[in-house]
This record gives sequence, structure tokens and C-alpha cells, in this order.
Amino acid sequence: MICDNLLNPKAPKPNQPPNPTDYERSIMSWYALYRACHTEDYDYINKAMSPPEPITNIAGPGQFKGRRIGIIGGGLAGLSAAFELRKLGFDIEIFEANKERAGGRVYTFYFDREKQYYGEFGPMRIPVNHETMWHYINLFGLETIPWIQSDPNAFIYLHQVRVRNDPQGKNVMKYIYPTYRLTGWEAETPWQELGYYGIEAPVLQAPPSVRSEIIRVLPRYSRQLLFWDSLNVRQMFQWRKLSQDAINLLSNLFPIGGEFLYNNYVDFVQEYYPVNFWYMYQIKGGMVNLPLAFINSFTSKDTSRYYPGIPAARLGNVSYRPGYTVKGIYGNADEKVSVAYTVSDSESLKIESFDSIVCAVPFSVLRTFDINPIFSSIKMQAIKEVNYGNAQKTLIYCNRRFWEEQGIIGGGSYTDLPVTTIWYSSHYQKANSVNDPGVILGTYNLNLDAVRLGNMTEEERITKIKRDVEEVHGLPAGALDSIVTDYKTQNWNSDPLFRGAFCYFTPEQKKLFSWPMTQPEYGKKVFFAGEHVSALHRWMQGALQSGMESANALAYASRAQKQVNTQK
Repeated sequence: MICDNLLNPKAPKPNQPPNPTDYERSIMSWYALYRACHTEDYDYINKAMSPPEPITNIAGPGQFKGRRIGIIGGGLAGLSAAFELRKLGFDIEIFEANKERAGGRVYTFYFDREKQYYGEFGPMRIPVNHETMWHYINLFGLETIPWIQSDPNAFIYLHQVRVRNDPQGKNVMKYIYPTYRLTGWEAETPWQELGYYGIEAPVLQAPPSVRSEIIRVLPRYSRQLLFWDSLNVRQMFQWRKLSQDAINLLSNLFPIGGEFLYNNYVDFVQEYYPVNFWYMYQIKGGMVNLPLAFINSFTSKDTSRYYPGIPAARLGNVSYRPGYTVKGIYGNADEKVSVAYTVSDSESLKIESFDSIVCAVPFSVLRTFDINPIFSSIKMQAIKEVNYGNAQKTLIYCNRRFWEEQGIIGGGSYTDLPVTTIWYSSHYQKANSVNDPGVILGTYNLNLDAVRLGNMTEEERITKIKRDVEEVHGLPAGALDSIVTDYKTQNWNSDPLFRGAFCYFTPEQKKLFSWPMTQPEYGKKVFFAGEHVSALHRWMQGALQSGMESANALAYASRAQKQVNTQK
């Protein structure tokens, strides 16, 4: 199945304005599905991406005044859970291990005090159809600007051949295809259509009700979904009869799959089935403005701005505690849950009890907690086995924007060199001169390449990155030595507070663990949230939605317990 609209659409392309309205986003989302030839999925995707039911439908504002909730992890999942639970009057303590910055894996790095020159070590893109994400963007009044995903002047550099990334893929076909041993039909097919054939087309053979399971967490899945779940990415490409050289080619052009060829196909196609990459945005001034907006809302006197219709007296109190590192979770005989933690650099262990807790840290971190009594067998198995992928990003600060001298404004370049991808900042496009400073993501690579580049010495790494970027751009060796004046690397695997960049299932892990990971423990006293618990791994949407869902689950459990206590 090849989609005619993919490269040759007949419908006009809608505009992509800053700060889009909900209606404008819906038009862009529908058009993206039109280009991908499955507009019939619009309602299914919209429903799966939307926030869950309002928590105030479950219980009235202020109904749980005096009850204490502990939230482990101050990333987006923990913050959204706290924001929602506060509406019902819960008093909430957020334990956040990082004392240096807020946001968890949302990590905006600024090179200057004025915060003009920055980049993202964590998530950097917001698809227009991530409804839960936009729910909070709109609530907090955050400004957004378009993210440029593709620029025709950016480069594709494979097998030592450099071409511009033209929208029709003709340059790659003419100059790069001959360096690969492609079959006849592969050599005659643009790389974008080859990718579509291997990635998206397989799931489009099933009805929308089945393929929408890709972006849902369910207690049971269809036979078709379970088949997809049993395959890794390479196996799907091979099942589609793609040659090994075609797989090699595509692995460089679709790195979220190509760097994880032996990971779960469903976890890969969930990036493409909802057409995430067609229309995207970024938060003006940095993604960290979202977690900061949550934190600021907890202490704001203007509660009506964030909680319209709820009197301030009915809201709970939220305390955000940076530098508080949780070490253990314990069930108590009095139906409370205790949390053991240390503060900043102290080794002194403190213990605090709560009515319920939300565990919003990655399973890669939870794995080393002291848990007594242990959780259910399947939950402990998931904590041990669920796979996390690595990502390494290095931002480079340049005293002039050399890439704009080559006509590149936003988008990314792709290569088979270790840097893998290079991303150009969209928010500098209106600057007056290419001689002004700027920041680019000199490398964003994943999995094995992230481990290899990320574990070089600092001097070796930045030298290697500069040489690779020069080679991709056709610059003389050493050209960037006088241009790159500062840099910063984040290697997520080696960060002790995260121990991995994101959840990325291996085959059959969706079937085995996706539903059990969402289920509470200790008699519905311990709840779980995070991108790993969601159906949308690696996205802020998944973290926020799971935070809201965990808050709702806690509210239902608290309501049921209150009814039992009333009847005693």
C-alpha cells in the first residue's frame, strides 16, 4: 500500500500560525491524516489523546480536605497529578530529587542569563493532536511557535554522499540510492514512500477500531495488535519484504526506529500512526515553562485563574520539595503508606506517612527503591524488565549561524555518522543577520550511538561532534573550531536521577506489562504515573495524561473508601 497523498496532495495545505486555536489544530490534524491516507482515524485518535474525565465529576471540590497525598517525582506526570488532586482538597507533598532544576526530563538549557540562546535536552516538539498537552498549554496561557520538522535545505549525508533534503526525495534517489543494493521497485520508490510502506501501511490493513489500540492501554488487545506486538522493527521490515539495504537506508532516515531495530514495532509505529510529525509546535522561551507554570500555580494567590469555579478555601495545599530523594515505599498496618527519603546531600533517612501516594518516577529509578511489602508479582516483574532507551544530546553555541549561511532554517539533517541527527533552532528564523550567535543540537542520537558518543571523554566527544557536523555540512575540517564557543551534553543513561531517556518496549511487553503497570498497589493506596505507564511513550502527552488518569484513579478509590467508612 502506497499513499498517493503522501508526496502529491491535491488538497491545499493549511496555515500553521503561532498560538493556534483548537479549531486551527483540528484542521492541521485532519490534513496530516489526509496526507497519510487515513482520515477515518481522526475521531479515534482525538479520543485517545484527549484528557480523561474531569476529576470533579468523581468527587466534589474540597471533599477530601485533611487527607495527605505523597507524590514521588516532580516531572510532568507528578505535577499534573498534583494539580488535579488539589481540586478535591487533598494536601500534597511532591518529592523531587533534583535540587538544581525543575521539570524532570523536560530540560531546557540556557547559555545566557537573558535566556535568548537555548536548546532542549528533553522533549522539544508538540504535535498538534496531543490534546492533553494542549489542554494545559491553553490553561496556563503559554505561547507557542511552530516547530519546523523539515527544511529542504537541510542535508542527508549517507555513505559519504551529501544531498539536500528535497520534499520529493529526488536527491536521495538520484545520488544516494546507487550506493545501496536496492531491489528494482525499491530503487524506483522515494524514501518517504518506502518508510510509509514499512512503518505505517501494515497497521492500515486493520480497521480503525483495531489500529487505535496502538495508542491505548487496555486489559486485553486484539489478535492483530498482539501480532504486531510480537515483532521487532526489523522483523516488520522483513515481513514487508524490504531488502537489508533498504532497511539500512531507512534506519538512518527514521532513527527512532532505526536505532531500535530490535525493539517493539508497536512502540515504534505509535510515533507515526497518529501522524505526530506533520504539524508540531514548541513553547516560546523553552519547554521548561510548562513545568514551571504548574509549580507557580501551586503558590499563586490568583487561584481562579487555574481553578475556575472552585473557591480557594476548598483547594488543597501543594508543597514542592526539590532535593528530596525517595529511597523506599512501605505499606503500614494502619492503612497508611510511608515514604523514606533523604534531603539534599544528607544521608539521614526520614520517614513520612500518607493516605495514598502517586509514584511518578521511571521504573528505571523505582527498581532500586526499598519496597516492603513488595508489589504484586507482575508489577515487580515490569519494574525489573521494562526496557528503557538511551538518548544523548549535545547543544553547541555558535558565534554565528553558519547553517543559515547555507539556507537552513529549522528542521534536521540526517546522517549515518555517529551524531545521527542535527537539529536547527526554529526560533532564530527572524534574526537580522547570520552573524548573530545561535544554538543548534549538534547531535541527537539514540541507543547504541548515544552510549558510544556519550561515553567518550568530554574533549574527544566535542571534537568528534564538530568533525561530524562539518562533514555533514561540507565544511573544511576544523571550520567549527572558531565558531563553536560553548557546548553542553546530556547523556540520559548516565544521569543518576533518570538512568535512561524513555521507555521503549521490547517485543510482547505491551501485552505483558502495559495494563498491569497502570494498576494500583497496596489495596489501592499506591498509584503510578509517567510516560512509561502511558500508551504514548517518550512524549509529554503521555506523562500528562497518565498523571491525570492516576489522579482520577486515586479519587475513585478515595471516594469508595469514604463511603465504606461512612457505613461503619
